[in-house]
Amino acid sequence: MDTTRIFEIAREKNMSSKDIIKVCLDLGFKVKGHMSTVSPEQKKEILRIIDKGKRDEAGERKSDWKEEKLINIKKVLEKELDKEEKEGRFKVKLLQGKKKIEAKKSSKVAETISRKSESIKTKEKIKKKPEIKKIIELPEGITAKQLSERINISSSEIIQVLFDMGETVNVNQTLGKDLVEFLSHEYNFKYNIIRFEDKIEEIFKDSKEDLVKKPPVVTVMGHVDHGKTTLLDAIRKSDVVQGEAGGITQHIGAYQIEYNGRKITFIDTPGHKAFTEMRARGARVTDIAVVVIAADDGIMPQTSEAINHAKEANVPIIVAINKIDLPNSNPDKVKQGLTEFNLVPEEWGGETVFVELSAKNKTNIDELLEMILLIADLNEIMGNEKAEGSGIIIESRLDKGMGAVGTVIIRRGSIKVGDFFVTGNSYGKVRSIRDEKGQLIKKGVLSQPAEISGFASVPQAGDKFFVVKNEKVAKEIISKRDYDRKMSKMAGSRRHISLEELSEISKEDDIKKLKIVLKSESYGSLDAVVKSLMEIEKEEIKIDIIHKAVGAISESDILLASASNAIVIGFGIISIPKAKKLAEEENIDVRTYNIIYKLIDDIKLSLEGLLEPKIEEFEKGRIEVRKIFKIPKEGVIAGCYILEGSVDRGDKVRVIRDEKIIYESKIASMHRFKDDVKKVTAGYECGIRVENYQDINKGDFLEIYELKEIENSKSSSK
Repeated sequence: MDTTRIFEIAREKNMSSKDIIKVCLDLGFKVKGHMSTVSPEQKKEILRIIDKGKRDEAGERKSDWKEEKLINIKKVLEKELDKEEKEGRFKVKLLQGKKKIEAKKSSKVAETISRKSESIKTKEKIKKKPEIKKIIELPEGITAKQLSERINISSSEIIQVLFDMGETVNVNQTLGKDLVEFLSHEYNFKYNIIRFEDKIEEIFKDSKEDLVKKPPVVTVMGHVDHGKTTLLDAIRKSDVVQGEAGGITQHIGAYQIEYNGRKITFIDTPGHKAFTEMRARGARVTDIAVVVIAADDGIMPQTSEAINHAKEANVPIIVAINKIDLPNSNPDKVKQGLTEFNLVPEEWGGETVFVELSAKNKTNIDELLEMILLIADLNEIMGNEKAEGSGIIIESRLDKGMGAVGTVIIRRGSIKVGDFFVTGNSYGKVRSIRDEKGQLIKKGVLSQPAEISGFASVPQAGDKFFVVKNEKVAKEIISKRDYDRKMSKMAGSRRHISLEELSEISKEDDIKKLKIVLKSESYGSLDAVVKSLMEIEKEEIKIDIIHKAVGAISESDILLASASNAIVIGFGIISIPKAKKLAEEENIDVRTYNIIYKLIDDIKLSLEGLLEPKIEEFEKGRIEVRKIFKIPKEGVIAGCYILEGSVDRGDKVRVIRDEKIIYESKIASMHRFKDDVKKVTAGYECGIRVENYQDINKGDFLEIYELKEIENSKSSSK
């Protein structure tokens, strides 16, 4: 049998004998030194290991014997290799060392894997928070610490999440609605903001056993001169119209009548400003809305507004078609027109109650009252007559003899003379109560309109009125209310949806609804805009035009947008000054356009989450045209008086006639007396030439404005 010595293999592979011996020992071959021999099979195995080690220095076997066992092998080689006993001990130690190293390695790997798996689990846990099924009630101005306690998430984690999105807050800092909304998506919970008034109402929860049928509170709405007040006059058989200027209701009046042994409370409004104001302030005073439409006049702008406001308030609607006694009356035409508002008569297969009547001749008044009581029964209008009194302020004034006076519709319980109460920002004590006829009464009951004196200051329409135990409780509540208001104010002003925010919502792919109040210069363009908007509606975001009408943007439009969290869009028209001011106060997004594709592009981009920075318009001045001069070679010069602000040569200008935009251009030149001037301020007269426009008339208004690019607040904050 051919054998090979160790030194021969070393010489063949150009290696030291010691290295060959190491390989042999790793393979378990018994060798004593460089003169030891190995069989052909053993040599083949030794060469295989050597070749493999040279091919892959990072190989596992070579790494083991080169790195982990090098020290032990050297020590063994230095000993007497010719003794079997020592060799045996070496092998035992080598095997033990091998096991220890492998154990250490496996424990480190296991520890690393464990840490990684725990990290992954933690991340998944953060990302996939368990859904909190119940709706969490949160007070206005809640702090990060309070929120953490309610949703069972550490305040440090909440602060970190907010920090990652660019918001730096501490545990005691109040969170605005936008931050609470963000956290609700992040931690998968639903919430409901409880305002101060809601907190008070929570104290008095009525059980079903305490509830009884209460007189329904009915608001009468409709267009001017369609017979609202005449209808109420016919109902309560008292002449109200003669005491009013021009037959138009000048202030809110509330009246209670009795029919078939049951009482009904009516509220007459001068339109629906107060109706919407109260709803914008969170007060639902109305149980049923009666929309009065003249059979000879049909659906008018205020009619459509009244219907849209009532629908947004989510109250049952009864349509009273008045003036059917006139020869040119056409009730069917009115019914046909109302189908556009999804108000379909019962006889046509719909669900809306229609009553044809004549307030002047008192025709079908009984039928209207029966329908009101029927709707009240179907909708189960109930109340607790034994509870502590509470209600809604619908009218207030400052009386020379009685001081601050407020008209209250009692929504719950009763109010007595001597009761302490809290309303708005103040408290008081009931000094006197008068009914709708002006007679003094000792107690006002459920659904009754009552004129109350004893207010510390004049309350606002829509303020909630609560009877409390004593003056001490009243003071504590007002103190708490002031604190909550300050906290809420610190958290940020009242926010409403804007196209920029809708653009952000679109990126998140949440199903949302964009509510729009739409005003236009004409019915033709109004229909065109509506049709175009409906065509670009997306699955994720629905477009809901809650009100559309012709004419300038008014205060009523802003109030409706505020109450419904909508945006206001004007096409070819402007906002009246009072509406502009109110929009700023209520933080309502108002946009006006003259080009339909620009309007559609903005809405489309916002739905796709790609809206560009908003170009906001700032009014610089308002000018009245008082005289027209025709100058040869110069053209038409408008003799103007600067009503507000200032005007510079080159400023952008709109020519306004009958509250419609006639032309847009810029100021070409300005003159004072014979001098050319660059700037004129409010209170001065001047001559103005509008570039490329000669059709200016006396009585026109010039609106001076400038455009500024406003960055999206969300993106800029990040």
